[in-house]
Amino acid sequence: MKTQIYYHDTDCGGVVYYANYLKYLEEARTEFFAERNIRMKELIAHGSHFVVARQEIDYKSPAAYGDVLEVSSRILELSGVKLLFAHEIKNQEGRVVVQAKTLLVFVDKGLKPAAIPQDIKKKLEQK
Repeated sequence: MKTQIYYHDTDCGGVVYYANYLKYLEEARTEFFAERNIRMKELIAHGSHFVVARQEIDYKSPAAYGDVLEVSSRILELSGVKLLFAHEIKNQEGRVVVQAKTLLVFVDKGLKPAAIPQDIKKKLEQK
């Protein structure tokens, strides 16, 4: 996924505000799911969905207003209830800006861990 950095994405130092990277990761995961025909809105309507259980992020270099960032996401691990993503964000020159890992847990209506349905797992295993 590519994203343009706008003025409102930056802090008083003119670089991307650190918390905004979490938004970019969320957007990239949403696109990742959509590319595999997994719609969070539909999952939620049926009473289950993924939630973030853990987030690790390493800031490698700054990004600034006007930059175009590319966010790549891939699955590192997929188990019965958990899904671990690896993310990398690079700028238009190919410099690594952020590396991150996001652990998602599949939950039911009561927000209790639940087994990831087999049809969802099959879609997630697609390349």
